[in-house]
Amino acid sequence: RSAAAPPCLHWNTRMSALFDFKSFLVTLLLFICTCTYVKMKAPQLMDSHKVGLRGLFWKAARVGERLSPWVATSCVVMGVHTFWTGGGK
Repeated sequence: RSAAAPPCLHWNTRMSALFDFKSFLVTLLLFICTCTYVKMKAPQLMDSHKVGLRGLFWKAARVGERLSPWVATSCVVMGVHTFWTGGGK
């Protein structure tokens, strides 16, 4: 008896960014960097009261501001890793 993949994986072999750890990290880093950039350009778009969706954007921007050396280093490492591994071919 052969061990077949579950039926849901037969039609789609690519994973979503939520299920692939590398893609999730890239998505998270891009989200943090984008929120930080938008907060620097248009701070009125962020909600400093930390409620709702705009509050989530504000929190991500705060992470990008406070941990900017770590976020920048992570972006460089992920970029080099993506370049080195062929970009998910």
